[in-house]
Amino acid sequence: MNSITALLYGSDRPGIVARVAGWIHERGSNVLHADQHLDRQENVFFQRVEWECSLGSDPVEEGTAFQEMVQSELSMTVRIGYHNDRPKIGVMVSKADHCLHDLALRVRSGEWNAELTGVLSNHRDLEDISASYQLPFHYFNLTSENKKEEEAKQIQWIRDQKIELLVLARYMQILSKDFLVNVGCPVINIHHSFLPSFAGAKPYHQAYTRGVKLIGATAHYVTEDLDEGPIIGQDVNRVSHRHGPKDLIEKGRDLEKLVLSTAVRRHLQNRVLVYQNKTVVFD
Repeated sequence: MNSITALLYGSDRPGIVARVAGWIHERGSNVLHADQHLDRQENVFFQRVEWECSLGSDPVEEGTAFQEMVQSELSMTVRIGYHNDRPKIGVMVSKADHCLHDLALRVRSGEWNAELTGVLSNHRDLEDISASYQLPFHYFNLTSENKKEEEAKQIQWIRDQKIELLVLARYMQILSKDFLVNVGCPVINIHHSFLPSFAGAKPYHQAYTRGVKLIGATAHYVTEDLDEGPIIGQDVNRVSHRHGPKDLIEKGRDLEKLVLSTAVRRHLQNRVLVYQNKTVVFD
């Protein structure tokens, strides 16, 4: 199937849906899915549309022509994805292994049309696990004194491998502003709390001290503001006074895996639009 997915947003005006559908119909192509949202407060229109190209047409040529039409006629921002896209994913980890296992197994099983290219870490703890999935492992001895130099090496590897998505799978380091400016791809992080509550270090211990009855996990795009990037997905689990920090950590691991994998899948399927530090996520 030669299908194209477009994500577009811009100022609302009459006729956007009709023009998009009409343009696809004029090319002899067929709409498979379409979804839209209007932010009435900001007067911004968002749409995700997926269509199958007509027999014999070039999807890349058609996608480029659609992008030009949307930009010139509708004055909207647009991003294009193709059915046969196979993005390269890089994973950054520290010592916790549960998210790495989950991501690697999903890619290996063919659940996602993506390539897991390698693992970057500031510890050697997960080197053997990476090898068990035939994933190249790259260790960086990060310290406060050499962080700039080591991050430059990480960025060089990411760029050399043409990584299109970087996933922080419990990577317990704060990425510098220079790293985020130069990395050249989106970065998704899993934070082990229901943000904006308990940002920063040891959120499960913070939650236990506060006596919460719900713990959560949050997947978000990374920005230079710590744990404040656009949220892609969240989930929660009930706890009680009987659960200590160790219990909260154990319960949280399942949440972290599910929330992170869901966010990565939505990103890979071109279902996430970022706007003003928020996201519109199309189901």
